[in-house]
Amino acid sequence: MPVRPLLKMGDPRLLRVAQPVRDFDSPALHALIRDLEDTMAAANGAGLAAPQIGEDWQVVIFGSGAPNPRYPEAPPVPRTVLLNPRITPLGEAEEEGWEGCLSVPGLRGVVPRWSRIRYEGLDPQGRLIEREAEGFHARVVQHECDHLIGMLYPMRVRDFRRFGYTEVLFPGLDAAADED
Repeated sequence: MPVRPLLKMGDPRLLRVAQPVRDFDSPALHALIRDLEDTMAAANGAGLAAPQIGEDWQVVIFGSGAPNPRYPEAPPVPRTVLLNPRITPLGEAEEEGWEGCLSVPGLRGVVPRWSRIRYEGLDPQGRLIEREAEGFHARVVQHECDHLIGMLYPMRVRDFRRFGYTEVLFPGLDAAADED
């Protein structure tokens, strides 16, 4: 399937609340998932949500079995296709961490996220997925699921002294190497 263009911050489609998937294991759903996988792979992303390619469905993909070239220090995250996700924090603790986004190219910011979460949703066949996650895994899930409620990571930045252009904040770091 084709690599799809990524919507960029400012496009109103990124601010919509995505619709739940109701038609599982369908040719249209499998085509959308292939497009997401191909687009994420082409961008070396850690995750991608359907709204980022202009599709108004609650579908996210994330993870990789091997270290991601853009996140070489991050632990592996299980490759997952998650539909209609729900996130529950496991405790009150938050962690701050630098994030980027394929829909917000060239920028990074420090974003607070719950340290530990439980997430659940459905796989493409409509079967239940339930997992607990912490650290980078939890951050990626929360980041991608935010796209389904029209939230981009800059909306969660609390201290704009720690938000800016990658080339300024991290001289010498490839700007393409820091976006989710």
